[in-house]
Amino acid sequence: MSPTPPKSAQIPFSDPPWLSSLPSPIFKPTHHKFQRAIRPLIQKLLHDNAIEWESQHETIPPHVFGQFASAGLLPCALPAPLPAALLKDLAGITHLPGDIPVEEFDVLHGIIFSDEMVRSGLAGPGGSITTGIAFGVPPIIKFGSDELKRRFLPDLLTGRKRCCIAITEPDAGSDVANITTTAVKSACGKYYIVNGTKKWISNGIWSHYATMAVRTGPPGSSASGISLLMVPLLDTPGVNMRRLKVSGQISAGTTYITLEDVQVPVSNLLGRENHGMSYIMTNFNHERLAIAVGATRAARVALSSAFEYVLRREAFGKPLIEQPVVRHRLAKAGALLESQWAWIEQFGYQLTQLERDVAERELGGMTALLKANAGMVLKECADTAVLLFGGNGYTRSGQGHIAESKFPLPASFFRG
Repeated sequence: MSPTPPKSAQIPFSDPPWLSSLPSPIFKPTHHKFQRAIRPLIQKLLHDNAIEWESQHETIPPHVFGQFASAGLLPCALPAPLPAALLKDLAGITHLPGDIPVEEFDVLHGIIFSDEMVRSGLAGPGGSITTGIAFGVPPIIKFGSDELKRRFLPDLLTGRKRCCIAITEPDAGSDVANITTTAVKSACGKYYIVNGTKKWISNGIWSHYATMAVRTGPPGSSASGISLLMVPLLDTPGVNMRRLKVSGQISAGTTYITLEDVQVPVSNLLGRENHGMSYIMTNFNHERLAIAVGATRAARVALSSAFEYVLRREAFGKPLIEQPVVRHRLAKAGALLESQWAWIEQFGYQLTQLERDVAERELGGMTALLKANAGMVLKECADTAVLLFGGNGYTRSGQGHIAESKFPLPASFFRG
């Protein structure tokens, strides 16, 4: 039997059903234990100041990343099952918050972590901490040589250094097969010489390395000429980085990277040359699921905030909640929200039952749909919140700020 869940929230839709005193067939005692351990941690380290950091300072203080590392939270952003042997041997990590053994961590734990990271309702603060390790480190784990893993993972898994994923370019966003950043071997054969640009790279401005898509094949080689390369960034000759201010997630450190004759050791190649496109595609499933969960939590924050507001806001001599049209709008958005969450739980369960290779093949397309639908649900909940908050929903401070922050919708919830 599962332990008694946390007391049901007073405001409808403020937490998913499994955290609202309702039984669940998939969340077990280990998941409840994990959730209870990480919620106060993340609240203290991030959410207590997330709105101020996002809106006033536009960045998360550097020490927060170190605090996440010290609390053992960084590995929770990796795709499950975790690389237990690597975590133990290279980073000395045996357990996660809640005293969860690294071997026990499954996709449902990962969904819980992604959900808790966006409880502020903002994409930027959580993304500033986890995007690099969630999306940039997995290719090293999956495709890196033993030597490369020993060289990079100890510092990345423990937070001593940071990494990002660098795929997108100014002229090649979703069209990954046509990236133009080149990596040409030097005359001595010891280096790749990298030239090109990368844009919209989350966490790039703070990253020591980028897991970067480069063209090692000839012009016109499309997907068959792409490789993945560990490219050094900070303090590297030929690398120039500048920060981009993007809607909805300023604090995530979105970056424009220019590379001019950057020398990268050939030993930094991930896997085989010209096989990078398949590696990138396997990485997309984890990215899409994490983004879908985050967007769904952001929708939940927007809708529950609006629900709380109409319970106490009076107009025409009575609370707004007594207006049938208000209840209808809340119910419509709530139905979409909880349907989306049920779909996420379905994915979580399926991923715990399937071998990783089978899941990546069978669920890849549906994961893309899950993420796309999360964006549509977020839009409906954000529309509802702005409508019900009225003028407050257009104000960047005060009780309607969370609704205003959803317009335009954060780009992080639609990328990939």
